[in-house]
Amino acid sequence: MTATTPATAGTVRISRRRRAVRALVVTSALGAAAGALFVLTMMVGSFRLGAAEVVASVLHLRDDPSVDFVVRELRLPTAASALAVGLALGAAGTIFQQLLGNPLASPDFVGITSGAGFAAVTGIVLLQAGGPVVSGLALCGAVVAALLMYVLAWRDGVAGYRFILIGIGVALFFDGLIGYLLTRARLSEARQAVHWLTGSVGQAGAGELRLLLGALVFLLPVALVLRRQLRALELGDDTARALGLRTELSRAGLLATAVALVALAVAVAGPIVFVALVAGPIANRLLGPATGGIVPAALAGAVLLLTADLVAVHLLPAPLPTGVVTGAVGAPYLLWLLATTNRQGDGG
Repeated sequence: MTATTPATAGTVRISRRRRAVRALVVTSALGAAAGALFVLTMMVGSFRLGAAEVVASVLHLRDDPSVDFVVRELRLPTAASALAVGLALGAAGTIFQQLLGNPLASPDFVGITSGAGFAAVTGIVLLQAGGPVVSGLALCGAVVAALLMYVLAWRDGVAGYRFILIGIGVALFFDGLIGYLLTRARLSEARQAVHWLTGSVGQAGAGELRLLLGALVFLLPVALVLRRQLRALELGDDTARALGLRTELSRAGLLATAVALVALAVAVAGPIVFVALVAGPIANRLLGPATGGIVPAALAGAVLLLTADLVAVHLLPAPLPTGVVTGAVGAPYLLWLLATTNRQGDGG
């Protein structure tokens, strides 16, 4: 026993070191990919630019009015929106999946985006609102939907399938209301509402984008601070309490962080589907034994959304909303996930 203990401790240290190195390499690679796609988004278009011109314009290193207009006024808002929304959805999606212990747990399916959609469509159809008003209503709708789910699930604990099923019920309720509003809308209002519901980066104003970027600066570090509590909750409530964790308070803090990220992302770009669902599993597949990283999942979400926007705008016969591409890619993944989850018995 005494002879094997040092060897075992050494093996554990080596394993931890390898996981840390892999996590650093994967995170750095995803960050580099997101940065490259961010620059590429501002390079392509009818007026093509070089990477050096884009970087110099963004960082105010060179004064060229024509390049600065194209980069800063036309393309930077869209690229920054795709980057910020992808980061928010990727981080929020992996928090939901780890907290609820189910790879199918995603803001797309548990009512949050449906609540935002109902509030936004209400503003478009009934109030003839647009721009910041629609974004503000979407933000409020997402928060109200999340509070409704939490209240309905709180009595027996906010965990697992109960919360997911309540969220699906809330989503169906709001989707029904959205359908009713669309049937009562005029053609122009219905077209505007459907375009918003499809989701597309770059449709929000500068104020909403600045709010999301500021929230990311605050909320992503908060999520990293709460990561220890998330790891403990994954072991079960009894184990978490034995470790001195106040489970319901920690769970509420994590949910609030994830909901705030999703609500702000939806307010900026509309309900872009499947990014929150897919980003975490992709990051985990790359991380291997070092699964569960919030930052890698956020960066994976940014890579996905930046890529989807490039495809939607530049690689298809006609430009389409970004949500069309994420839906086309995410739907087959969801079918595969449902099949493998059922076969493996994951999540109950």
